Amino acid sequence: MMTSTAPSSRRTAVVIGGSMAGMLAAAALSKWAHVTVIDRDALPAEPRPRKNLPQGRHVHLLWSGGAAAIEKLLPGVMQSIHADGVHRVALPTNMVGLSPEGWFRRWRESHYMIVGSRDRLDWNVRKHVLALPGVSLLDRTDVLALEGDASRVTGVRVRTEGDSEDRVLTADLVVDAAGRCSRVPQWLTELGLAAPTERTVDAGLVYASRVFRAPTDLKQLPIVVNVQANPNEPGPGQSAVLVPIEDNRWLVTVSGTRGGEPTSDNADFQPFASSVRHPVVGQIIENAEPLTDVALTRTTGNHRRFYEKANMPEGLVVTGDAVAAFNPVYGHGMSVAAQSAVAIRTAITKHGWGDQGLSRSIQKAIAKPVTGAWGLSTAQDVFYPGATPNGPTLAERIGAGYVRRLLRASTGSGRVARAVTDVMTLERPAFPTLFTPYVLLSAIRGPQMQQLTGPPLTAEETEALFAPAPATDVDVTDLRKAEALPV
Repeated sequence: MMTSTAPSSRRTAVVIGGSMAGMLAAAALSKWAHVTVIDRDALPAEPRPRKNLPQGRHVHLLWSGGAAAIEKLLPGVMQSIHADGVHRVALPTNMVGLSPEGWFRRWRESHYMIVGSRDRLDWNVRKHVLALPGVSLLDRTDVLALEGDASRVTGVRVRTEGDSEDRVLTADLVVDAAGRCSRVPQWLTELGLAAPTERTVDAGLVYASRVFRAPTDLKQLPIVVNVQANPNEPGPGQSAVLVPIEDNRWLVTVSGTRGGEPTSDNADFQPFASSVRHPVVGQIIENAEPLTDVALTRTTGNHRRFYEKANMPEGLVVTGDAVAAFNPVYGHGMSVAAQSAVAIRTAITKHGWGDQGLSRSIQKAIAKPVTGAWGLSTAQDVFYPGATPNGPTLAERIGAGYVRRLLRASTGSGRVARAVTDVMTLERPAFPTLFTPYVLLSAIRGPQMQQLTGPPLTAEETEALFAPAPATDVDVTDLRKAEALPV
């Protein structure tokens, strides 16, 4: 068990779940309350895999909008993360990406992403949060039920591993960050309240990942290679992404929707990576040394619970994947969790802890970053067969058509690419960012430059990444001539 000294405070809070969302929520609350984080796992004191976090073995992206939110909550944590070997990748400069509408150009840096193993990211955040005054961890403990009634939650009933009896932890505020397995809908019905309305968009995506030793110094070559699926093409959507992680390794994740899923067979991994829309990821790892077996995950659907519209008792808030779990291929989970934690802190600052409707105000604040990412994650998935009972709505079809035009325009316009990246990295909301006169006109006109015919890599990068040289075309690009983005 890991603990820290608690402050003298009349306020108390319980956070259910010690993963990224729970720890960041605890950081947000620590300004006002003593916070106890409860997790059923024995959380490791070093960066190691967790039993109940199987998705931790796959690629995780922390977009710049999420990284900025974490730094706001935990000043200095990003420096610690970088010192621990996690990479900062300049966007779009060091992103070699094939979108559904063509290859992105590598414009001058305007955004960034943080990439490393999920274990290393979680551990760095966890140690910073648990060093805050008033934050403690109660691990190997299961939350059995909420205490209180339909009007107000007053705590939780728990049982710690090895104990023969339950006990009650009282709290002024309970925050559920238990992820996809959250039991809040069940607990609400036990209190006599209705469970929240829900929506699922599940393309049947299966995720498979493997770690490789990189043949080159990744500190000098922190490039992400991402071949996205195209939902507008017939057949299953398949993708492959390669990211640099600590200790000079590559983490590669491939994915496929219903009818085109990857397998857990090691022998199938590289051929699958080579069979997606462009073989560049498969070619890079063809001669690389694998360091792990293939890890497979099937629980990847987009699932949202609309707690901001539900009749919720005072003293209860839900955040993280317990509110909205996203298809991990878009990399928004951690960033939304971070922005939700900032929303918690902002709402308490604005309304005051003693405000009668504080929990509802917090839940509505959390809904804002959730809604933005939800639109991004479901805009493509909804078009795969079986993703929803009735297929995409008219509004979703219209929205997707506009997004396709934007993506195509962004392949030949640095200014449009910047607007799209503003939204994708969660630095700015889609409206009005993607609806300015210039962006609207560009979406109508299309790309102003000829589209690239292959992955935009320099000659030096090609030599370092491939051994031997790839059989397919590579668009050898001189990045020194890349168009400067407008201010």
